[in-house]
Amino acid sequence: MEWEAGLRNAISEGDEVMADEITALALREGVTPKELLEKGAVAGIYEAGRLWQEGTYFLPDIILATEAYREVMKRIEPLLESGDVSYRGKVIMGSVEGDAHDIGKNIVIALLRSASYEVIDLGSDVPLVSFVDKTRELEADVLGMGAYMTTTMRGMEEVMHLLRDAGLRDKVKVVVGGAAVTRGYAEQIGADGYGENAAAAVKLVDRLLGAV
Repeated sequence: MEWEAGLRNAISEGDEVMADEITALALREGVTPKELLEKGAVAGIYEAGRLWQEGTYFLPDIILATEAYREVMKRIEPLLESGDVSYRGKVIMGSVEGDAHDIGKNIVIALLRSASYEVIDLGSDVPLVSFVDKTRELEADVLGMGAYMTTTMRGMEEVMHLLRDAGLRDKVKVVVGGAAVTRGYAEQIGADGYGENAAAAVKLVDRLLGAV
């Protein structure tokens, strides 16, 4: 379908107006929100992420792509929520306190949503206690934390302590990732898993929740 390539390109190129127009037109023509998410929105943000990892894109390009993706999600997310959506699990995601980076997190979220997970995005620079409060409040199956600087990733260990103190550690799976994080660090702090990239993060969540 033409809308698929059009939406994918609009998002990966950071064209908010075009992405929104294509989404609106596709909805009027009967394309389902789920199709728009999986075949257009997710494909577009994933392509931008690939170009970023290759070194073809730079941070401003990724920011524009993310904004275009968010514009599309504003239109289709309410439709997804109001439809008969069967979620495979509830995931909370956020970049830890002091860390404003969220590109990788946004790509992981896009892929998780396309894999039929309910994802609550806490955003970036999330206060450490908020991870614990939201885990309790929302009864999340998985808590995902991202860090892109060695100075901020230490907050992940503190969250692990807070979860234990709150009696929540055994009630939620904890996954970590981001440029500063290693598999060794994940094991050191007692996380349940480490995602080296967005695709690996989704497979990890599938495995932890018994979806595969």
